[in-house]
Amino acid sequence: MNAAELWRRYKEYFYHDEALGLSLDISRMRFDGGFFERMAGPMTAAFEAMEALEGGAVANPDEGRMVGHYWLRAPRIAPNDPVRGQITEANEAIKAFVSEIHEASIRGGRDEPFENTLLVGIGGSVLGPQLVADALGGEGDLLRPYFLDNTDPDGIQRTLERLGGALDRTLVVVISKSGSTPEPRNGMLEAKAVYEADELDFAKHAVAVTGEGSELHQTARSEGWLATFPMWDWVGGRTSVTSAVGLLPAALQGFDIDELLDGAAQMDQRTRVKDIRANPAALLALMWHWAGEGRGRKDMVILPYKDRLMLLSRYLQQLVMESLGKELDLEGNVVNQGIAVYGNKGSTDQHAYVQQLREGLNNFFATLIEVQSDEASGEPVDQVEIEPGVTSGDYLEGFLLGTREALYEKDRESITITIHRLDARSLGMLIALYERVVGLYASLVGVNAYHQPGVEAGKKAAASVLELQSALLAEMTKQEEAKTADQWAQALGRPDQAEWIHKLLERLAANPSRGIVRTAADSPFETTYGVL
Repeated sequence: MNAAELWRRYKEYFYHDEALGLSLDISRMRFDGGFFERMAGPMTAAFEAMEALEGGAVANPDEGRMVGHYWLRAPRIAPNDPVRGQITEANEAIKAFVSEIHEASIRGGRDEPFENTLLVGIGGSVLGPQLVADALGGEGDLLRPYFLDNTDPDGIQRTLERLGGALDRTLVVVISKSGSTPEPRNGMLEAKAVYEADELDFAKHAVAVTGEGSELHQTARSEGWLATFPMWDWVGGRTSVTSAVGLLPAALQGFDIDELLDGAAQMDQRTRVKDIRANPAALLALMWHWAGEGRGRKDMVILPYKDRLMLLSRYLQQLVMESLGKELDLEGNVVNQGIAVYGNKGSTDQHAYVQQLREGLNNFFATLIEVQSDEASGEPVDQVEIEPGVTSGDYLEGFLLGTREALYEKDRESITITIHRLDARSLGMLIALYERVVGLYASLVGVNAYHQPGVEAGKKAAASVLELQSALLAEMTKQEEAKTADQWAQALGRPDQAEWIHKLLERLAANPSRGIVRTAADSPFETTYGVL
């Protein structure tokens, strides 16, 4: 297309909402003029499915539960009074608790006021809070955030070391719906051990966000933790950022959680509109469908041109891939659906992988995210003229438009999302926008976005590995003779698990504290292992 045709297409398909301060440009996606008409029927069905979801329909048949993250920012639309009351009460409790923490810190009500939060969780219970913390945080944070988001001992130790002598001034927030998920449980136990080693009462520094009656809930109550906040079975981890999971740490850091909720609620309202051209989530869902032919045949590259949104691609990886990556469709047919998501940030991507995006495999579509104002959360940024009349921010805009153009020249498709400024309200909008897109797209391709059997399969496999390790160590303590992995597998009566046993023995031997002696041989499979 020539410049005039591109300008015409830009004006025809440009979505702009002045009140929200959000624009969406899909003109560089090469869909044909009849695409929207062909997709009108499937989109109508998707809107109906979304309406049923918000009305309280059972959306996760595996667990027989509703899915209600949309109610979190508009309790009035929840399907019954008990749910409406739970949401309102939880938000009020969060504000009251955070107010007490901040007042104690500011006025010195404790011997050592809280200065930090240490959030312990995994997956959605950390990715959402991390995104919010990094996008909105700064020198004015009332409590500085730290995270334990894995069960890596070295990573846990590094984080705890960064807190140094500030443990007594650190509030620990443990997030786990069931209370038995290994990663947050391990992080909690590691943190608790460090507190006890410093002769500090962990309970006086600990808060739980968990399901009613869970193992974590019982622990918090029996040990007298400072507070507990709810996680409901109708909120999934990857859509929990507007629940206590995200609101509590955000409020502790000093952010206006009402603005975050309001931005999400306003976007929810816009994306309930059944006119495709007036609904940004519908437009995005259709672009995903167009790009991947409804089968996820192209990856999604997320390129935010804002340092504060660097974690957005990680957040969207889980939201999109866990929601859409499904083997079976709603009819039980094998479809192997999904969209792979990866990303960097502009203009780092100019020097990282735009070369391949432009000239390598054409197996992706890009989403460029633009923030017009150089301010963050209303705080001005000092501007330096790099050249006469040109700032660093001007260069960033130039790189964004240049990348968009360079991709289009090589038949690479892209979407551009523009927000006026980045603050709690606009971040809430972005989060809600992508939550809605995922739900609509899942309906278009006929999969359930709200269950995750693959994740559960991985957890069960991990439990099997740990059970095998316990059996292996017990058998090794009974026998003095060192053996190969094959021989230990035979001794256990588990020859079919020899590969796992070899991996376990290698890891155990690499950690001297485990008391396993490794004697190398010419072949790694003749190497023997015994106990000290």
